[in-house]
Amino acid sequence: MFRRSIYKTPAQLRSMVEPGLITAAALDAVRPLIRAGVTTLELDAEANRVILARGAESNFQLVRGYHHTICVSVNEQVVHGIPGGLVLQAGDIVSVDCGAQFEGWNGDSAITVVIPDDSRPELVANREELSRVTEGSMWAGIAELATAATLGDVGAAIQGYIESQGPSAVSGETYGILREYVGHGIGRKMHEAPSIFNYRTPDPGADVKPGLVVAIEPMVTAGGEETFVEDDDWTVSTVDGSDGSHWEHSVAVHAGGVWVLTAPDGGAAGLAPFGVTPVPFA
Repeated sequence: MFRRSIYKTPAQLRSMVEPGLITAAALDAVRPLIRAGVTTLELDAEANRVILARGAESNFQLVRGYHHTICVSVNEQVVHGIPGGLVLQAGDIVSVDCGAQFEGWNGDSAITVVIPDDSRPELVANREELSRVTEGSMWAGIAELATAATLGDVGAAIQGYIESQGPSAVSGETYGILREYVGHGIGRKMHEAPSIFNYRTPDPGADVKPGLVVAIEPMVTAGGEETFVEDDDWTVSTVDGSDGSHWEHSVAVHAGGVWVLTAPDGGAAGLAPFGVTPVPFA
């Protein structure tokens, strides 16, 4: 039985640049719309407009049974929230996951935004800190990818960063890391082998070497890590009702280093605090 290698050729890596940039452009267009009074379906429409205008298609819509361009997860929802009539409120923590397919290649990325609320500064501060920790752990994992021997090193770096940030102000315990939902390879399909765990495991995982392209996506909660799938059969929410945050980038490893495909600067700003400089393809 034919099995495609998880490692891409240099030409294939170059083919993944444009879908990554299209995905980034869609999220950039959605970000300023994440404000009180806007529905999650309006966010979905804007992402779809940008993707189609760039000559691409939503790879989320290619997933069987899913009919939207993005996932929008609000407050206790961590991932896979379905856009609809929900009206965003001041103080909400909102995670948006988006992907584009262009000429048969895929990009996948996610951001979290906290809507301002002057009447609840402590709530907003706690949610912004959750997002900061989650985003930082993503960049810690990407930075580790630059020198890692195996993907197990990346998972350990993500968990290590989260633990280093101290306890959650909400729970008083270490931030929760979802166990059942992990990062993945990406290429001709949005979800490919190998899996990238956001925590330490005994399994070292796949070798990190040129041609590896992965979506690193920590999903973190302000409380417990236990989740359940809501009645819509998609939305993943925390059992204890604590807030969730989701950040993601698609990253390529090549002979010269690493390059974040879903960041216009290749990840330079996010990697700088870790002493890593991304290297564009030759």
